[in-house]
Amino acid sequence: MENNRYDQGVKKLAEIDGTAGENVIASLQNVAPDLGKYIIEFAFGDIYCRCGLNLQEREMVTITSLLTAGGCEPQLEVHINGALNVGISPKKVVETFLQCIPYTGFPKVLNAITVAKKVFADREIILK
Repeated sequence: MENNRYDQGVKKLAEIDGTAGENVIASLQNVAPDLGKYIIEFAFGDIYCRCGLNLQEREMVTITSLLTAGGCEPQLEVHINGALNVGISPKKVVETFLQCIPYTGFPKVLNAITVAKKVFADREIILK
């Protein structure tokens, strides 16, 4: 069963985050390899593989949670890319962040928009 969780997690991580997810896991190998294993097995093997929410909904919850937590800009960058990878439009990412203003405030939303702007530029996405 353990290998199944890991294998499912690796597949889900690749589906959502592509090489960015692989890079995060690889960056942990020399310092905290178990953390990478936990991310793969629990977050992607258990949580992301659950029924009830589709991948777009899961990524919207994830980017909103990271925005709300604050100080998670590297993870937010990975998951904005993930949101785009699973079919969330750039405009919907921005609108999701704007929805957070009354609840989390302008500074956290500005930080998230700055990360989104970088991701969009890296992917050559132009919003109009």
